[in-house]
Amino acid sequence: MSLPNPAELISQMAIRLDEYLAKRGISEPRFIGIRTGGVWVAQALLQELGSNEPLGTLDVSFYRDDFSQNGLHPQVRPSALPFEIEGQHLVLIDDVLMSGRTIRAAMNELFDYGRPASVTLVCLLDLDAGELPIRPNVLGATLTLAAHERVKLSGPELALELQDLAL
Repeated sequence: MSLPNPAELISQMAIRLDEYLAKRGISEPRFIGIRTGGVWVAQALLQELGSNEPLGTLDVSFYRDDFSQNGLHPQVRPSALPFEIEGQHLVLIDDVLMSGRTIRAAMNELFDYGRPASVTLVCLLDLDAGELPIRPNVLGATLTLAAHERVKLSGPELALELQDLAL
């Protein structure tokens, strides 16, 4: 399987995001990346948009529904939101949408900070393996993988790697 070029996806996503926000009359969105891959995608997207808006970061580790099973990951860092959430139009950015559980955790955390006016979900890839009714508003590409395959994004230069869990 050949993986899409992340730089090309980011360019296309920037155009679609601009159109999406304009259609809804959103002129001053606040950007938030989900650590770590979502932060890398958000940084690349902001650069492509020519924006110098501050970037918020979320680490949803404590909000995940599998926290009690998996414990605390050693690289957990606090979330950093350099702006108010209450009443703001948020653009929530992640790298790979699989089950939807990370996005659910991110939404729970965001609402603990306040009630946003809207949340636009942007994802680089959708693996079409949803367990929750969550779909991105702006998407780079959809991939269908075998049950033993995963995609990993490394960054901040945004390189995709196909991993075979059966090996």
